[in-house]
Amino acid sequence: MHRRSRTLILRGAALACLAAAAVLFLDHSHPSGTDVNWATYNGEINGDHYSPLTQINRTNVQRLRVAWRYDTGETGNIETNPLIIDGRLFACTPGGKIFALDATAGKRLWQFDPGVENSQPSRGLSYWTDGHHARLFAGVMNYLYALDPASGQPVREFGENGRIDLRRGLRPGEDYRQQSIALTTPGLVYRDLIIVGGRNPETHPAPPGDIRAFDVRTGKLRWTFHPIPRPGEFGNSTWPSGAWKTAGAANNWAGMTLDARRGILYVPTGSAVFDFYGADRIGNDLFADCLIALDAATGKRLWYFQDVHHDIWDRDLPAPPALVTVERDGHAVDAIAQTTKQGVVYLFNRVTGAPLFPIEEHAYPASTVPGEKASPTQPMPLLPMPFTRQRLTADMLTTRTPAAHAWALRTFATFRSDGQFVPFAVDKQTIVFPGFDGGAEWGGPAVDPVTGVLYVNANEMAWTGGLTRESPGQSPGSALYHAQCAICHGQDRAGSPPAFPSLQHVTEKFSEQQMAGIIAHGRGRMPAFPALGANKVALIYGYLRNPIEERGQNAIMAGGPGSQYNFTGYRKFLDPDGYPAIAPPWGTLSAIDLNTGKYLWKIPLGQYPALAAHGMGNTGSENYGGPVLTAGGLVFIAATVYDRMFRAFDSRTGALLWQTTLPFAGLATPATYSVDGKQYVVVASSGGRDPNGPTGGSYIAFALP
Repeated sequence: MHRRSRTLILRGAALACLAAAAVLFLDHSHPSGTDVNWATYNGEINGDHYSPLTQINRTNVQRLRVAWRYDTGETGNIETNPLIIDGRLFACTPGGKIFALDATAGKRLWQFDPGVENSQPSRGLSYWTDGHHARLFAGVMNYLYALDPASGQPVREFGENGRIDLRRGLRPGEDYRQQSIALTTPGLVYRDLIIVGGRNPETHPAPPGDIRAFDVRTGKLRWTFHPIPRPGEFGNSTWPSGAWKTAGAANNWAGMTLDARRGILYVPTGSAVFDFYGADRIGNDLFADCLIALDAATGKRLWYFQDVHHDIWDRDLPAPPALVTVERDGHAVDAIAQTTKQGVVYLFNRVTGAPLFPIEEHAYPASTVPGEKASPTQPMPLLPMPFTRQRLTADMLTTRTPAAHAWALRTFATFRSDGQFVPFAVDKQTIVFPGFDGGAEWGGPAVDPVTGVLYVNANEMAWTGGLTRESPGQSPGSALYHAQCAICHGQDRAGSPPAFPSLQHVTEKFSEQQMAGIIAHGRGRMPAFPALGANKVALIYGYLRNPIEERGQNAIMAGGPGSQYNFTGYRKFLDPDGYPAIAPPWGTLSAIDLNTGKYLWKIPLGQYPALAAHGMGNTGSENYGGPVLTAGGLVFIAATVYDRMFRAFDSRTGALLWQTTLPFAGLATPATYSVDGKQYVVVASSGGRDPNGPTGGSYIAFALP
């Protein structure tokens, strides 16, 4: 059924009246016997994370109880936002199996095991129906499967026996089996098309992040958009001549949004490889780091906005944008809001791409790294103001204890900290704030279609990064490790657990054959590297077994100028006790009126239980997964890494109305739906980012008694 109709923006006194009147109707649920589905990733193809349901509301949410719990039998990170369609829930296990449940009882109806070694997180599924036939689309590593929603069996006429290999066609003339792509975020369905992006490596070699549309019935390719333009295509001149042959990524890993009535597809993209050194891609690098509007039927470009020019900070656009209607000069304007890792919201006219708040190009310093040429300017919106702090200074360091503060002051003095878009230096750490995980992250925002208010959760952590030059005396294994692996696991192989595990003793855990499988197929946040091959894997394994460098050997280049300088690794700025070395808040939830650009409220989100037990409870924490907004006046969100809480806030004030402790952290976006007039809220619970926290693999649904 059609979930809702749009209404014009209500302002001023009218908005107050609406809020008062809503209380009278909050207990009214949909008629018995009707279902309100959650049929698309994040609830709707417009990306707004919104539900019209009101049965669970501000007046009764404190009565929520567990309705059912389904344990997948697997342990690992679940980031899935499940689909609920006509009383059935469709979701994924940590290991990549697809299953269906009775959405009222949590009883499993079927499960499909693709038999593919899967180690990449799956954030959701896609559903298509023409009223007579239906298909459920699932990405498992480099494959896109079409399943029968009734049975879970592959639809054999789709592709090759029910699946297509997304590696094919990315690099014409090259062995497709050497390409690396994984569909971690579900594709988007438009008419008879399933449109997908994909996750690519962040080092050379990486395929281009092509946006492709396939026929939902046959799996045949219908159109392709090249975010790294080929000769003769618009944007090719923003790259060096011939760079399209070797440049990679600029991919859509975060998902897309659709204006179905107009047939406009909105595609946010990430950075090009190598993420932190771009001497082989001097120029603005269109269409990396862009919000691109495409004709959904043909893939033709309509308009674009580049959020970061020549990205050398890994500032991917991290989430699908959200469609919203706002008021401008007394008129309703159809708009699109894009959240970013750097903690700002961009708002555009969704048809023309014209900014609805002014955007200015600001000057930033040049790079001091040989061969690099940073963009002299970067855009920043004047409104809304950033939802995270933008520059870390000494007066913002932790005061948790005198010892922690003294340590933070000494350490901070060794860093460069000059705000956003400061190019990295060689052998000097630079503060990245907000950090590599945002600001905003892949969970994305929720938007109220009635008021035009946007709700966004954010990380407010400081990280550091830097470059180091290849040593001409490195052994081949050392050179390969530092070019391909150190970007995540660090120059010292210590990583940043659990997201980036330590490799210091990895050869005691895995044989060379096991390591070859992990490198070929990827694991967790690590993409696949099939192009490395057995010989290079053996060199890396040998280096990890004995990292003492063998001098006098010829170093080998991993490919491209990016191998001249390597990233020193993702490092959080933590104090000696493992807490953030900056003052709170470390995670937030904000409500922003997109009509005016002004904040309605902003609160810390999450806490560290050990600190809360000693009276330091309002700190906020890292959080992953987005909010869900309901017409019942509630913002539901889990997301917090350390406290394992699932919470409901008053959408008007930010007041906490309900919370419960999950068995494992809920690092996923919830979903809400109704079956036979009864409303449920469900969230995945798995943990996986707290190195000291429990992990599992469950889905838990809540409802009123």
